[in-house]
Amino acid sequence: MRSGLGPARRCLWPGGAMSMSAPAMAGLARALRRASAPARVPAPRKGGGGAGARPWGWGLALGLALGVRAAPAGGDSESGREEKPPLPRGFGAAVERSRDLVRRIKDEAGIPGILVGVSVDGEEVWSEGLGYADVENRVVCKPETIMRIASISKCLTMMAVAKLWEEGKLDLDAPVQKYVPEFPEKVYEGEKVTITTRLLVSHLSGIRHYEKDITKVKEEKEKANRALKLTKSHQDKEQKEKEGKGIEKTDCVKQKKEHDGETKSRNLKPGRKDKEFEQEEYYLKEKFESVIESLKIFKNDPLFFKPGSQFLYSTYGFTLLSAVVERASGQKFTDYMLKMFRDLDMLSTVLDDNEAMIYNRARCYVYNKKGRLVNAPYVDNSYKWAGGGFLSSVGDLLKFGNALLYSYQAGQFKNRNGKLLPGYLKPGTVAMMWTPVPKTEVSWDRDGKYAMAWAVVEKNQQYGCCRQQRHYASHTGGAVGASSVLLILPEELDPEALATWPVAPPRGVIVTIICNMQSVSLNSTALKIAREFDKEKRAQYVS
Repeated sequence: MRSGLGPARRCLWPGGAMSMSAPAMAGLARALRRASAPARVPAPRKGGGGAGARPWGWGLALGLALGVRAAPAGGDSESGREEKPPLPRGFGAAVERSRDLVRRIKDEAGIPGILVGVSVDGEEVWSEGLGYADVENRVVCKPETIMRIASISKCLTMMAVAKLWEEGKLDLDAPVQKYVPEFPEKVYEGEKVTITTRLLVSHLSGIRHYEKDITKVKEEKEKANRALKLTKSHQDKEQKEKEGKGIEKTDCVKQKKEHDGETKSRNLKPGRKDKEFEQEEYYLKEKFESVIESLKIFKNDPLFFKPGSQFLYSTYGFTLLSAVVERASGQKFTDYMLKMFRDLDMLSTVLDDNEAMIYNRARCYVYNKKGRLVNAPYVDNSYKWAGGGFLSSVGDLLKFGNALLYSYQAGQFKNRNGKLLPGYLKPGTVAMMWTPVPKTEVSWDRDGKYAMAWAVVEKNQQYGCCRQQRHYASHTGGAVGASSVLLILPEELDPEALATWPVAPPRGVIVTIICNMQSVSLNSTALKIAREFDKEKRAQYVS
């Protein structure tokens, strides 16, 4: 081997030969002499090598001389092999099964990067990032990665509304014009109607979503209702057949249905988009200086129905809600929310501001018409901070979920010696938020109804030895280049046992998943993961 460092010489070594320049050989000789000199090291621990343990010294010297680098601890990350973080004590099996579920949806939907976090009884037991936060620069996902959380922002805004209501600063049943006179009074079919904060948080206000054409909206709702009726009739027929045959293994069938339903709703074909993403207003690039200014997008548009009579999911309803929060609190909406995040210790949750320097922020991606992965188009979400304009990490979303769960359960635990602190909200407030509202529906969970900025599934069991439906609350999100879910599965508490248990709230499992690809349905996967951890938790109690 020729080198600019000098003539090459051939050096024999046990097991083979190698070539190196003269300066390199001189450096090797000096390194070997240092390795053979008495080592100035502390006395060896029991079972370890001492100063005379020369095998490692010779090898290290050769490696230093040749410029060989040791592999990083924890795995060969440079070779492309994925490093596995250590499994949390007590939930190893649940983590392995859940990681497989996340990998499946990542591969099937072609997601560049995905984050998952799980807490059990208030303790974060698993958080992990898979894939890339930035494909171009090969920046891998990690638990601290920050992504768009999309409509989970509605849940954060609802927390602010609930706090203001508890403090007596906000009347849920007063006309919104009490707080926002800039929003005009509305008339529907010649009749003056009233929009309240309570109607806004449950999507019953009649304010439009991104689609302006009411005819198209009605057609889509009719199609969805027909599909739902067909699904329910098929389920009833299947259930009757099972009863006739005495089949009781419905859990497997339920899991298959969930998987099939979720598979259909994912963007399995690259470039496939929900109809919502075809709306021009989804891609607004205008920066609004205030939430009041952003009302101009929709405030003069007619209502789609009489407030309180129908359900229509509306992000613009939450834009109006942000103006209500701003006036009721006496602070800018964004300032009030950031202060609330500090109170909740959510220090990584910020506005989706394109100009700000936000460390650990991931890029967003979509597939183009040719099925190629491309950067998501530029959008400015200042027109919908409250309904879909925040960034966060899985760790922060777990903190948020635990704050809610603690508030929900605090009243059920005996306050021994006054050591049980109050929740951020009162138990009755969270119970109100998680009470299903009539006439509502949930697109991402056929078992649920919409409540106050949350989808809620109530505890139910129709047949003996068949599927038991647990009580849980969730919300999904879809934004340009992002999808998300936050699911809270409270533990079913035994009132008699609570008096003797040496435990405190929160009790239950919380799961959140965020990814940098749009049109990905994550709710079913989150529910399966929650069940895995809940099952392992109960198994630990038994053992």
